[in-house]
Amino acid sequence: MRTRLWVGVAIASIGLLSACASTPTAAPSPTTPPVTTTATTPTTVPAVPMPPLPKVAAANETIVKKAPPPPAGVPCGAGVDACIDLSANKTWLINDGAVAFGPAQITHGRPGHETPPGTFHVGWKDIDHKSSEFNDAPMPFSVFFNGGIAFHQGSLSALSHGCIHLSRSAAETFYNGLAVGDTVQVVP
Repeated sequence: MRTRLWVGVAIASIGLLSACASTPTAAPSPTTPPVTTTATTPTTVPAVPMPPLPKVAAANETIVKKAPPPPAGVPCGAGVDACIDLSANKTWLINDGAVAFGPAQITHGRPGHETPPGTFHVGWKDIDHKSSEFNDAPMPFSVFFNGGIAFHQGSLSALSHGCIHLSRSAAETFYNGLAVGDTVQVVP
């Protein structure tokens, strides 16, 4: 029995050998088109001397954009985005040195809660702010520029606790016209 098994394996192996040794029946390998190359002779371009670069004295200086001067009739300095005149109860929005809006009527801080003069930057905005300090008093269109002091819609007849009160339309214009980082100047 073992002999027959080995003989069967040997015959099968011979059949495999003959099958492998026969001529190939697989598809022929693809042919690639011949590549033709043209010989080019490298050409040398004669070196042309470059003229010397001109010397510019201010080439390495930092260019600083100068702030536009303040518009006529506005009491604030150059480069501000909003100006508040406490003595005149007026405010302006300024864009590139020109009045974009104003003067608008305001009220400001009452005695003991005065609006401080100075130059500040818009820190944040809240379209529907409620005062955490004054019993959730509504402060629509708030633009905060000095800690808790903001432009917002408020009474134009009653003094504030330091904020700049504006009419509804003016407050909305200031809210849309000022961005975080913009400069606000308050003059006495």
